[in-house]
Amino acid sequence: MTIKNLHLALQPHHDGSALYVSPARPELEGKVKLKIRVHQSAGALKRILIRQSDSGEGFFTPPLKKLYSRRGWDWFEGSITMYNPEVHYRFFIEFESGESYWLNGVGLSELDQPDRDDFKVNSYRRPPSWATGSVLYQVFPDRFAKSAQAAKRALPEWAIPQNWEDEVIGQGKGVSEQFFGGDLKGIEEHLDHLKKLGATILYLTPFFPAGSNHRYDSANFDTVDPLLGGDAALKSLVTKAHSLGLKVMGDLTANHSGDKHEWFLAAYGKPKAPESEFYYFQDGNTKYDSWWGVPSLPKFNWASKELRRRFIEGKDSVVAKWLKAPFKLDGWRIDVANMTGWIREDFYNREVAQTIRNTMDEVSEDTFLIGEFTSDAAEFVEGDSYQSTMTYANFTRPVWRWLADTKQTREENQLGPGRMGISAKQFAELHQRFAGTFPWQLRMHNLNALDTHDTGRFKTFALDGAQHVAAGLQFTFPGIPMIFAGDEFGLDGYNGENSRTPIPWDGERPSDTSMIEVYARLAKLRKSHKALVDGSLRFLYTSDEALVFVRENQTESILVVASRGKDRHIEFPKDALSQPEQAKNVYGGGALRIAGSKIRFEAGKLDFQIWRLPSAHR
Repeated sequence: MTIKNLHLALQPHHDGSALYVSPARPELEGKVKLKIRVHQSAGALKRILIRQSDSGEGFFTPPLKKLYSRRGWDWFEGSITMYNPEVHYRFFIEFESGESYWLNGVGLSELDQPDRDDFKVNSYRRPPSWATGSVLYQVFPDRFAKSAQAAKRALPEWAIPQNWEDEVIGQGKGVSEQFFGGDLKGIEEHLDHLKKLGATILYLTPFFPAGSNHRYDSANFDTVDPLLGGDAALKSLVTKAHSLGLKVMGDLTANHSGDKHEWFLAAYGKPKAPESEFYYFQDGNTKYDSWWGVPSLPKFNWASKELRRRFIEGKDSVVAKWLKAPFKLDGWRIDVANMTGWIREDFYNREVAQTIRNTMDEVSEDTFLIGEFTSDAAEFVEGDSYQSTMTYANFTRPVWRWLADTKQTREENQLGPGRMGISAKQFAELHQRFAGTFPWQLRMHNLNALDTHDTGRFKTFALDGAQHVAAGLQFTFPGIPMIFAGDEFGLDGYNGENSRTPIPWDGERPSDTSMIEVYARLAKLRKSHKALVDGSLRFLYTSDEALVFVRENQTESILVVASRGKDRHIEFPKDALSQPEQAKNVYGGGALRIAGSKIRFEAGKLDFQIWRLPSAHR
């Protein structure tokens, strides 16, 4: 048999997880042991080599040595040296038959492969322990909950006051001015809801004073918006959250400020002002570059040393202030991190990110940094700055495309054009293509979001009833499950603005509260099974309608089946799993059937199942 004819479940496998890479965090100039597994049915092996890239030069290690054989699999091991902080590598697999293949981050190939698709390992410091295994819950403050104090506050001229049950405007006049009045005290009063869901991180979109309901057009970075309750409200919220075991992260716009920001106002029309160098001004400081040409969002010029000093560098900066007492935030999400410091010939992007990370480390190394990269981030993020990315390429888009309701014609979802209703096989290929080239510690901390405040709601565009399958994938794929407030109520939204729906605590709008229990169960399972956090990912079966994969670490294997509908009969080789006869269903209630050398399962429509099995090393 050749690999061309080999079942997906029996193909050679390696990824950057601890099952295959040791140590997980290597030291500079230290050795790293790399394992690969090859099923014996692939044929007699001649040799396996590792091609390592060092300082841009590729070279091969000696042939890997066979470690042991278990249940039809031969395990091999070799080593590389961390000559640089970032090392890329791939495998060359050659058979006695003359066939040869490359195995890299995107999969197997007969032809030579580009270095950009290699596996990656680095010596950078890992994310804080509390981020590993976390569940992140995103709150858009104006729409989450409203305390009694909110009604007493005077509104600014820009605000158009709304009742909690009013319809959310999705486009046109009033989108950014609709004001529902949610505040930080309201969030604090509902932290028990986050605990019930199993969330461990509360992520707040911006809380600074601004001229809109979204507050991405900050007027200053030194105070909390009085409409949210001011500085005292943030201190109280973080204190309460910490007492409940929740971490709290803020949101910074390092790419731009608002046009009402004190720095911008000090420089507008005043070329001699010190703040003039903070932005890209022209024509006597009356014209300027901005985010996507939106005048209210002038773009920062990170060539300015003074801007760096005030905003991102050192313990007196904005970045540091909110991480220190009395606020004690646990980290930052950097808005449009992909665009920050990048315009025309200027490219300060990675330098700005590293400076933010260094400043955070000065305050506390126990802080977490997430960068927003709406498209592919693997070429820009290695782990020296951002420890996680909010990106739609790895998980969000593939899940939407597979579980989409192809009969609906809306295009306002803001995920961009693309083929909808793809097969499960294509879903797996898309995920591997975009996620497989991340260093593993980044891959296991990247956000698995169904939607965010910048997209339509997944439920609005998906097959009826598909949300529970998609939620299951959020919690079983490598990464941090991210719940956008309202997902657990089954809320709708045809674009990002329309999805920013006030939470119906008292039944103010239609909702599906059954999703609360779904998220709570999945969070509990993930907490109980570490393989769902750090385990390797191996796809065992894909078709048009169904996807089967296993997460494996040294102590257990977690088998997952996700089915869209029509293809009910699933079958794959028994050798794909360790001791499948000991499989115990822990979610969904389904039963595996072992028939000779095959494992079979009859899936239901929009079915999601999880089993626990022994480790591949037992």
